[in-house]
Amino acid sequence: MLEAARELFVQRGYGATTLQEIADRAGVSVQTIYFTFGNKRVLLKELVDGSIAGDEEAIATMDRPWFREAVAAETADAQLLLHVQGTREILERVAPIIEMLRAAATADPEIAELWGQDTDPRFTVHAAAARSLSAKPGIRDGVTAEHTADVLYGLLSPELYLLLVRDRGWSPERWERWSYDTLRSQLCSG
Repeated sequence: MLEAARELFVQRGYGATTLQEIADRAGVSVQTIYFTFGNKRVLLKELVDGSIAGDEEAIATMDRPWFREAVAAETADAQLLLHVQGTREILERVAPIIEMLRAAATADPEIAELWGQDTDPRFTVHAAAARSLSAKPGIRDGVTAEHTADVLYGLLSPELYLLLVRDRGWSPERWERWSYDTLRSQLCSG
């Protein structure tokens, strides 16, 4: 059901997609969707949350093994490499639905309330990574955690990912290498 919803939401948009169309694509009854999710907004939330996580586990990004491994790295360079890799994996799943999600939230303000946060959760994750990076050997002199958070947030954004991967035809691996090299030259010494 979630895959059918993803395909239709991306293809047609959230507002233009009915639960009946999702049920038809998934090969289930519309009552099954109502029973499982309750309504279309909750279905969208489950789709987005699952896309970010990559699984059904209710584990925050900063509690995920890839993030913990990254912040546990001994040097800024090693953490940055792992952070870019983990972010790429998320963006491969999430970036294709970001534009649809923004349009849906504009059309239906209750959608934005589903996550109940004043701060963009992406920024929260990058800011936590930046605080860790700024305390590690190998960080460039004078680079603050605040600056690092802003640079991570901007360069590892779904918008830039889509621009280069979808619009310019880069592979996700090429985006990852470029992002790491660019961030390393901006944030790491040597």
